[in-house]
Amino acid sequence: MCGIAGFVGKGSKDDLGRMIASIHHRGPDYQGTSLIENVGFAHARLSIIDLSPEANQPFFSADNSVAIVFNGEIYNYLELKEDLLKTGKYTFRTTCDTEVLLCLYQELGENMFSKVNGMFAFAIYDFKKKITLLAKDRMGKKPLYYSVISNTLVFASELKAIIQHPLISRELNINAVNEYLTFDYVPTTNTIFNNIHKLEASHYMLFKDGQITANKPYWKADFTQQNISFSDAKERLDKLLNDAVKRRLMSDVPLGVFLGGGLDSSAVAYYAQKNATSKINTFSIGFSEKSYDESNYARLVAMQLGTDHHEEILSAKQSLPLIPEITAKLDEPFADPSIIPTHFLSKFTRKHVTVALGGDGSDELMAGYPTFISDKFSGLFNAMPSAAIKGLNVLTDLLPLSDENISLDFKLKQFLKGFELQYRYTHSLWLGSFTPSLKDKLFTNDTKATITNGTGLGCIDRYLQDVPNINAFSQLLYTYYRTYLLEDILVKVDRASMYTSLEVRAPFLDTTVIEFLNTLPKHYKIKGFSGKYILKELMRDKLPNQIIDRPKKGFGIPVSLWLRNELKGTMENYLSEERIKKQGLFNYSYIEKLKKEHLSKKKNHRKLLWNLMVFEMWRENYYN
Repeated sequence: MCGIAGFVGKGSKDDLGRMIASIHHRGPDYQGTSLIENVGFAHARLSIIDLSPEANQPFFSADNSVAIVFNGEIYNYLELKEDLLKTGKYTFRTTCDTEVLLCLYQELGENMFSKVNGMFAFAIYDFKKKITLLAKDRMGKKPLYYSVISNTLVFASELKAIIQHPLISRELNINAVNEYLTFDYVPTTNTIFNNIHKLEASHYMLFKDGQITANKPYWKADFTQQNISFSDAKERLDKLLNDAVKRRLMSDVPLGVFLGGGLDSSAVAYYAQKNATSKINTFSIGFSEKSYDESNYARLVAMQLGTDHHEEILSAKQSLPLIPEITAKLDEPFADPSIIPTHFLSKFTRKHVTVALGGDGSDELMAGYPTFISDKFSGLFNAMPSAAIKGLNVLTDLLPLSDENISLDFKLKQFLKGFELQYRYTHSLWLGSFTPSLKDKLFTNDTKATITNGTGLGCIDRYLQDVPNINAFSQLLYTYYRTYLLEDILVKVDRASMYTSLEVRAPFLDTTVIEFLNTLPKHYKIKGFSGKYILKELMRDKLPNQIIDRPKKGFGIPVSLWLRNELKGTMENYLSEERIKKQGLFNYSYIEKLKKEHLSKKKNHRKLLWNLMVFEMWRENYYN
């Protein structure tokens, strides 16, 4: 894993130096820059495959006609290299995947992507054609930002690098703020700054003569169902997961597995140990607050698989310093509090290894979240008049308040939030923070007058337009992995791990696994009140039943409790009357009401207050 940055057009060597220095954490082993004519490329390297200096980047073709900066891993690069050698056109100076990727471009141009299995974001400049190619992997695991201004293309792995270029300004994107408040992140293609964009997953972009000439997908999810028996599907998934994990064990540096004690990470650990020649390293963290702790399950799996298990307990005292540390590094406001334990786990893991495998992607591909079960009741509630929903909200206010992880009162309140708008938005409102009616109370009239994207939920409509002719369940899965997986889970893992220079790989997001699971019928994924049905049955004889059958539990922290205690001072500081009125976006009277109700335990506003506090912390870092 690495960091990339660059420009085509206006810029200097000093600009390149500042850009790559700002993301040094992504690649501490080597930082390289190249400025030829008006093409500036920069790279921060975390050495994983071929540790030699010959594999440093920017990397040039043998004839110096093509250059690349590349972030990621190509898991089938050895097979690709063998095919390229058969053409007789290429000789290789290194054993790294970067050189293979560059030669593949020389061979196939923009038709290269169908051949590649990996996670990647890269930029290629073709000096003969005077074309820049930017590309991102199918599931968007690796970040890539860009801006075109004054006929100049500027790009980077993180926003903090792109804003180092003198042409780029930090003008707040109020429509992105509108989206952030709902989703807890800014969805693609927007960023929190005007005129800077995220390249979409499974897309490539061409830039020539000062303008974008193409920005289009090279891969689309295919949900055409195949006729396959459950036993055959289970056998096929077993092979695909085994191969996906095996491919991700390839490394020239120490490697391990995140083991949270849930089904997904335990399955990855199983296949990793199965394919390893010695004990694999597994890593987990526990929590001093018991309703959030799963460390006993991780130990159970580690013991059964025979891994070399490492564990550390995260307390409130250890967590609190991580909050300003992480928010200071975030390019955009990002309100998923599980980035805190993920960062702690990454720091702990990095003491032992440079690469870790994780279980991300399974829930989105196989309907593993409790919201997929809740969806069974959505038709009934969507048919209710709004007055009935309001009445149920009043009744839930009478429930005793709990600070435990995913408590009953919290689940019911979140569930009822989902029925404010049409069904297609229900899941986004369940997962997010501010609904449109709550934002109407939050925004000042002046702010409302500048917002042009309505509810802020337009990305859902856009993604549904991508897959108009498939069944409603498949549409739902598609929106999950274009939003929650891509924009929350993968961003969280990338940032939390790369801040510690740790590479994380996701076997469930292997191209072969994704394409196979997309073709399976609904009842193979969700059966009765059980999600991830096929995975559970596959792992039934491989993992303890306690792991397979226990309810899913989020990787969270006790935000509700902390906001009343350890974080109360921080919340009061960032959500003070003086600060809120000075920035002018929000109505302080509404925020004051949220704070008072939460502190008095009248209501649990942890998601809303955390969302606002993170935004204000981010705002201070970028505008003060």
